[in-house]
Amino acid sequence: MTQTTTATLQKQHLIDPEICIRCGTCEATCTVGAVSHDDRNYVVDPEKCNACLDCIAPCPTGSIDNWRIVATPYAVAEQLEWMELPAQQALGAAGISLSEASEGEVGALIEAAHAGGGGRAVAPASATRPVVNLYARSNPAIATVQGNFRITAPTAESDVRHIVLSFGEAAFPILEGQSIGVLPPVTDPDGRPYPLRLYSVASARDGEKRNANNIALTVKRVPGGLVSEWLCNLKVGARIAVTGPFGSTFLAPDDPRANILMICTGTGSAPFRAFTERRRRSAPAAVGRMIMFFGARTPEELPYFGPLQKVPARLLEQHLVFSRVEGQPKEYVQDRMRANALGLAPLLADATTHVFICGLKGMEEGVDAALAEIASGAGIDWAALKPRMRGEGRYHVETY
Repeated sequence: MTQTTTATLQKQHLIDPEICIRCGTCEATCTVGAVSHDDRNYVVDPEKCNACLDCIAPCPTGSIDNWRIVATPYAVAEQLEWMELPAQQALGAAGISLSEASEGEVGALIEAAHAGGGGRAVAPASATRPVVNLYARSNPAIATVQGNFRITAPTAESDVRHIVLSFGEAAFPILEGQSIGVLPPVTDPDGRPYPLRLYSVASARDGEKRNANNIALTVKRVPGGLVSEWLCNLKVGARIAVTGPFGSTFLAPDDPRANILMICTGTGSAPFRAFTERRRRSAPAAVGRMIMFFGARTPEELPYFGPLQKVPARLLEQHLVFSRVEGQPKEYVQDRMRANALGLAPLLADATTHVFICGLKGMEEGVDAALAEIASGAGIDWAALKPRMRGEGRYHVETY
């Protein structure tokens, strides 16, 4: 048998077909022409990729940030057929002899294969297996607007909308935590179609209205934002093209014993509205706790502030946090978490607890620091616990 050492192993750049939304950003930003696609997948040619990483940051989902250590690279033809990424090869079982390499060298290579984004996310063990990529840009589902409601106060600076879309007779199976892609009917200055926009679904799997084959989105109007302005101005009866569903890991656990800790800002509340509604419908007497830390500048700018007041405390423990209330000190979600450390520490130590973080990208660092501080105060090693929770499908981050 041919001896293969770390000198002949290589780190291969791959795209996760379960998470990829087929927006084309990676292909547009690749300067060496390594990324291509067909009607199914976007793929990376190992003969062309120079690992420059230019495509990583622009990717809206992180699907581009995936790596495997291989002796023989996966060919483009193989990648085009994938429905999901292959697991990291067990190198010894693949007939690779590492007799000339130290454990440290091989371990470092394999660790590098899982390094993107802090390690590969895993779905909760009890989550329903999702359907992904049923509709693409080449064959989108056509949805009809059933409702478009402002869900921030009329006096608030932020105009956030609750938009209800009906799929009529078209099957569009979706789970809480998944997203859809919206194809705006506009082109850029060069006449090319605008990239699709990704939105988390804010309704339970059986619909905004039960068994009505519809979903809800939470959309913030961005001044000067072409796509958000278009979406927020849609009238009832308007028809839009939709792709997806997307996402296979940021999913609610179906286990009624699971504690679900949700931390969000702004429109990051969308998936947590779905999580809450799912438990309300399917397991209203669940023993697992649902706790939400929800941040905004003022009560007027907090989406769903009114409806949240009607959610019973036995179903959802709410911590509504505001940073711009006149006459009061600024408070952020991580501050409120620290103030509730005595209640949160036992949850972190509980093997049935799932942590979900969703909102603006800048929030993750502060929340992580708060969790580390809370854990430390209870004698818990957060640096060890966090990756273990991620590997068990109990720690999830979705920021934008």
